[in-house]
Amino acid sequence: MAARPRQTPVSASAGSPASAPDDLFGPPPGEAPTSADAGPRPLADRLRPRALEEVVGQDHLVGPEGALTRMLARGSLASLILWGPPGVGKTTIARLLAERAGLAFVQISAVFSGVADLKRTFDEARLRRRAAQGTLLFVDEIHRFNRAQQDGFLPVVEDGTVTLVGATTENPSFALNGALLSRCQVLVLRRLDDVALDLLLTRAEAEAGHPLPLDDAARATLRAMADGDGRYLLNLAEQLAALPEGTAPMDPGALAELLARRAALYDKDREEHYNLISALHKSLRGSDPDAALYWFARMLQGGEDPRYIARRLTRFAAEDVGMADPRALPLAIAAWETYERLGSPEGELALAQLVVHLGTAPKSNAVYAAWGAAQRAAKETGSLMPPAHILNAPTKLMKQLGYGAGYAYDHDEEEAFSGANYFPDGMPRASFYRPTDRGAEAAIRERMQHWAAIRARKVKR
Repeated sequence: MAARPRQTPVSASAGSPASAPDDLFGPPPGEAPTSADAGPRPLADRLRPRALEEVVGQDHLVGPEGALTRMLARGSLASLILWGPPGVGKTTIARLLAERAGLAFVQISAVFSGVADLKRTFDEARLRRRAAQGTLLFVDEIHRFNRAQQDGFLPVVEDGTVTLVGATTENPSFALNGALLSRCQVLVLRRLDDVALDLLLTRAEAEAGHPLPLDDAARATLRAMADGDGRYLLNLAEQLAALPEGTAPMDPGALAELLARRAALYDKDREEHYNLISALHKSLRGSDPDAALYWFARMLQGGEDPRYIARRLTRFAAEDVGMADPRALPLAIAAWETYERLGSPEGELALAQLVVHLGTAPKSNAVYAAWGAAQRAAKETGSLMPPAHILNAPTKLMKQLGYGAGYAYDHDEEEAFSGANYFPDGMPRASFYRPTDRGAEAAIRERMQHWAAIRARKVKR
C-alpha cells in the first residue's frame, strides 16, 4: 500500500470514544480539538507522542531499523497484532501508523462492541474505500472477541477493506484464532525499561515546568513502582507534580507513604501464571535456589494460591529429584502439610525451605524416564502373562499346569538375590530404570550393576 498524502483521520468508536485517554500520550494526531479537550487532560494524555519517533522503549519497532519503520518505507502496512503489557504504547502506535500511512483511524473496543458494531464499522470502511480512502481499524483488547466475532474480520482483512491493528495483552497463540493470526503479523511490544521510564519522567518534568520532588533513590523507586507501564508512571508523576512548590525532595520511604505501590501483573488463570510456574520449575531444575526463591516470591505476591505451588513442588520432587535424593518427596509432603496447618504467612516459610532443598538437591529424572518407558512397553506388549514360576498355585490344577514351579525364594539365595527372570516369557529383558551417578542414585547404580553381573553369570550356567 503506497503511503498517500495525509488525510484527516476519521475517529469512530463503538463504545470506546476515540478521544478517550486510552494510552500513553497527547491528543490523537490530526484531530481537531473537541469540547472535551478544552477541559483538564491527564498528563499521560498531554504527553502522547505526535510522531512515531517520539515513542519510547520500542526501538525494535519504530527506531530507524524498526519493523514498522521498514514497513512504512516500503509503503506496505500489513494487518498487525500488537502484543504487549499495559501502558507501553499500543494505541499510540496504531494512531500514528494511520497518520503516517494516510488512513482513516477507527477505534473500537472488544470490551464494549458487539456484532452490530462490527458490521457498522465494516460498512463505513467500505464507503470510505469507494471514495479512495483507506481505513486502519484499531481493535483494543481484541482477544476478548469470541471465535465467531474474530472470524468476522477475515473477509474485510483479506479483501483490504480495512488494515486491522489489534492490541492484546494476552499471548496471541492462545487468545486468537489461527485463521486471523495467519492474516496478521504479530509484533511484540516490550515493557518499558529504566531508560525509557526515566525519559518519560524527564518529559513530565518539562511539562510541569519544574523537577519532581524526589532524590535519586526515590526516583528509582518510582520507576520500579511503575513496573514497566508508562501510563501508570505518568499518573504517579502527575500526583507528584501537583505537590506544593518547594516540597523537599522525598526519599523512598516518604514516596511509599504518599503513593500506593502497584500490584504486580499476574493472572492466575492466564499466560503469566504459566510463565512464572515454568520459571520456578526450570530454576529448580537448573539448581539455582536463589532464582527459584525469586519466582516463588513473585507468584505469592501476585496472589497465587500457595497450595498450587506446593502441588507443583511435590511433582518436581518426584520428577526432577527422584531417587537422587529420596528425602525430597517426603519433605515436599511435609512442607505442604505444614502450610495447611499454619496457613499464611507462617506456612510459606516451609514452602520456601522446600524450594531451597529442591534447588540444592542432586537431580535425576531417571524414575520419570523409566516410568514413561515402562508405560510404552506395556502398551506394545498387550496382555502377556507373567512367567509361570512367579505365579501362585492355590489349587491342584494350577500346580499341574506348572504355576510356581521352580520359583527361587530370594531370601534363601546368596546375597538374597536369585537373578531369576520376572518378565513375561517371550519378552526380552528391558532396562527402564537407569540410575545416574548423582546423589543417592550413585549407590543404587552400583548395586544394580552388581545384580546385573550376578544375573549374567547365572544365565550362562
